[in-house]
Amino acid sequence: MVSEEESGSVRVDSWIWSVRLAKTRSAAASACRAGHVRVNGERAKPAQPVRAGDEIRVRQEGRERIVVVRKLIRKRVGAPVAVECYQDNSPPPPPREQMVAVARRDRGTGRPTKRERRETERLRGLRRPPAAG
Repeated sequence: MVSEEESGSVRVDSWIWSVRLAKTRSAAASACRAGHVRVNGERAKPAQPVRAGDEIRVRQEGRERIVVVRKLIRKRVGAPVAVECYQDNSPPPPPREQMVAVARRDRGTGRPTKRERRETERLRGLRRPPAAG
């Protein structure tokens, strides 16, 4: 029997986990099933084979990581070794100041009032501002 490294392909969920683009293999498989992973522009299922030279796009935490496979690995490795297995073509992350502010409530303040809920929905863009009149 020929191992996957010798045949030239590895499962995409296993590779994403191995090079530390996902914390767990099940998280990598879930991202594939949810449509957050694309291999060469096509949606990828968790068992889709990946070969050296393939472009993988992983959408996570509001940004997209674009990597090109350099080396195939199946086992999870340390961060310095993992970086050698892909070429990162991702755009730089936006500065923290540009990140969208999330409405947060202080712990223990209870449920929001109707007014506070409406303000939160308005900030999130789920609700139109009240009509003047």
